Amino acid sequence: MPDDETLARLAKALGHPARLRILRLLASRETCITGDVVAELPLAQSTVSEHLRILKEAGLVQATPVGTRSAYCVSASGLDLLKRGVAEL
Repeated sequence: MPDDETLARLAKALGHPARLRILRLLASRETCITGDVVAELPLAQSTVSEHLRILKEAGLVQATPVGTRSAYCVSASGLDLLKRGVAEL
């Protein structure tokens, strides 16, 4: 069960429609390279990278190096923590 500060951090990371869309996109795929996410959204690469950084720092997304790029996927443990925290409200 997350404490209030952890739950607030997770909720804040989801506080932007683009980040919700990115999380849904990643959940529908095994992994995505930043360019794959950029191709799906009407946002600049730098903007997508910033949203991915925020999701990663919150623990909702994981990144794995693939050459000079990173492959992103949903963090099952981070998403589970969020679900448990919201369920207890």
